[in-house]
Amino acid sequence: MITTKSGIVETPVFMPVCTKGVPKTLTTNNLEDMGFDMVVANAYHLFLKPGHKEVRQYGGLHSFMSWENSILSDSGGFQVYSLSPSAKISDAGVEFKSFIDGSVNFISPELSIEIQEHLGSDIMMIFDDCPKPDSEYPRVLESINRTKDWALRSKKSKKTESMLFGIIQGGVYEDLRKTSLEHMLEIEFDGYAIGGLGLGEGQDRTYEITDLICSMLPEDKPRYSMGIGKPEDIIRSVELGVDVFDCVVPTRNARNGTLYTKNGKINIKNREFYMSDRLIDEEDPNHPCSDYSLGYIRHLYTSKEMTALSLMTMNNLYFYKQLIESIKKSIKDGKFIEFKKAFLERYENETN
Repeated sequence: MITTKSGIVETPVFMPVCTKGVPKTLTTNNLEDMGFDMVVANAYHLFLKPGHKEVRQYGGLHSFMSWENSILSDSGGFQVYSLSPSAKISDAGVEFKSFIDGSVNFISPELSIEIQEHLGSDIMMIFDDCPKPDSEYPRVLESINRTKDWALRSKKSKKTESMLFGIIQGGVYEDLRKTSLEHMLEIEFDGYAIGGLGLGEGQDRTYEITDLICSMLPEDKPRYSMGIGKPEDIIRSVELGVDVFDCVVPTRNARNGTLYTKNGKINIKNREFYMSDRLIDEEDPNHPCSDYSLGYIRHLYTSKEMTALSLMTMNNLYFYKQLIESIKKSIKDGKFIEFKKAFLERYENETN
């Protein structure tokens, strides 16, 4: 259980991505109806638009996006790398051009914490130096040392009761991962995140690094695997000891025509679903799309109707919520290994 100022979050937990304060194509009411109790927003994006000071004047992000449950805010370190290729990184912080209007901005660890505190986040992340996934050893070594310095500055500048998580970097280098982990444990945080995974290192390597880090982290602090969120990755990461997940996969793939089901993935563009009267899940009367056939959803999607994106996103997030609930039940019943085997056999066979 993670107790935040907005409530208690039972883990494992999957957080829908609300980068700019909204789940793409849905509303926060949709998330509440599906039973989600924590989302992730992004300090970098909200700093650029509408501005963290403006959000604070509105009463904070909870009020702004009409969400009473917990919010975890990403500090923006990853976005600096992914959205600002010409960013200038120094020990002081990061200078970058806005991808919105080209204006020059600067974020330091202190400002990152200020942004997140103005948002009113329940869980904040330290500002970290996230190197490119193909970075050589010297650059990754530099990044973990800088991340340690920024972690210290992030913690020192924290003024509110919000929780603060450290981030473990180190790329694919096991010795650097161990060193970065030791840095974070030395500083002490409310939880610990694994950063820089799922960026092309390969699934097996992802699991190896996750296993290594989880084996060294304290059991009484939550572990957050940042950006890891394919269904099979969630199940295998839970087995390794991860508690918290977020990923754009369910929402982004919905917009690209992919539906997640307990029997594998469906590409709604396939001809077989033309005028099909099948439902996404024939056995679940509580499914949010239970009133709409695959044929109708395909018609909306191929007609470029925005409602199709809403319905498909709702399906995918509902699938993720049901997956997490099934994992939690299997753990409580002492049957996680059996559940994992059965789910992966059915899901991967149908997907492949």
